[in-house]
Amino acid sequence: MAEDDDVEAVLAATRVLVGVSAQSVARLEGEVSLPQLRVLVMVASRHGMNLSAVAAGLGVHPSNATRAVDRLVVGGLLSRHDDPTDRRNLQLDLTDAGREVVERVTEDRRVAIREILERMPASRRRALVPVLRSFAEAAGETPEPAVWSLGWPTTR
Repeated sequence: MAEDDDVEAVLAATRVLVGVSAQSVARLEGEVSLPQLRVLVMVASRHGMNLSAVAAGLGVHPSNATRAVDRLVVGGLLSRHDDPTDRRNLQLDLTDAGREVVERVTEDRRVAIREILERMPASRRRALVPVLRSFAEAAGETPEPAVWSLGWPTTR
């Protein structure tokens, strides 16, 4: 069983990571909303996404996903096209502008995390990596580069 001190340490680290994430999203103010960013990240990370998959990923009714996708298409961040294997299905893809948004958020997060890690002693930093991998695996996180999860793209 996890000790209370362990849980508190993880909660403190989580607050830092949530803050990094929130700052990167705040820099997008007026460009995209958080749910729209989540759509962009899902589409970037999973080949052949469609509206049903977006709705399931967001945990919303398909009509809500349709509205979010429509706004992203109108904004030039997503494109829709027929699925070559099933013409009844529309696939979603990032446009160059949509890809740039995802890459910018990813880079903002990467820089902020790198700056934090650089303030740590090297030995602690090296010890942290396997611990974080183990933590992610225990939570069911798929190791990179298989998938991006929760808006944290893993490509470089």
